[in-house]
Amino acid sequence: MIGQTVTGLAHRRTNRDQVTDLVDGAIAGAVGTVALNVVTYLDMTVRARPASSTPEESARRLTEALHIGLGPEDRAANRRSGLGPLLGYAIGVACGAALTVVGLRRLPGPVAAGLFGAGAMLASDGMLTVLRITDPRRWSRSDWLSDVVPHLAYGMAARATLDHLNQARRPNRRFPLRVHPD
Repeated sequence: MIGQTVTGLAHRRTNRDQVTDLVDGAIAGAVGTVALNVVTYLDMTVRARPASSTPEESARRLTEALHIGLGPEDRAANRRSGLGPLLGYAIGVACGAALTVVGLRRLPGPVAAGLFGAGAMLASDGMLTVLRITDPRRWSRSDWLSDVVPHLAYGMAARATLDHLNQARRPNRRFPLRVHPD
């Protein structure tokens, strides 16, 4: 029965619905990424902890794996400083889009928020693990909290953004907009 319901939903969705989900999801992913960064920077401020080197190291390993030269080392270091955060935004936007397209926007709010956060965390930590920058199996409790909390903020912000975008598309039934010609 659940399979028939999912199949029925898939057949009723139009290309326009899928494009809307893709665009809305990208917007939600961008907002979620901002929320994740704000929570991360607040954590750094409160605990006086240093910035992570993983964004720059990700950029270094990824450009090396793809054989992309970044120029002389002094310029390459600066480029990695810019590319690292851009990779984070790209992952956040792509996760928002992908997770919306697969249907998370239709789940109850708290469930969707948790899954958005978990999906973004899996994508970012998965990339760091594949590039051998980190090994989550060796993380401390503090390391996990420093990763989970910002990703939950990502999920909550992404879901709230999708809710807002959904409401913005609905006609206001209590106060409909009426245009009167002069």
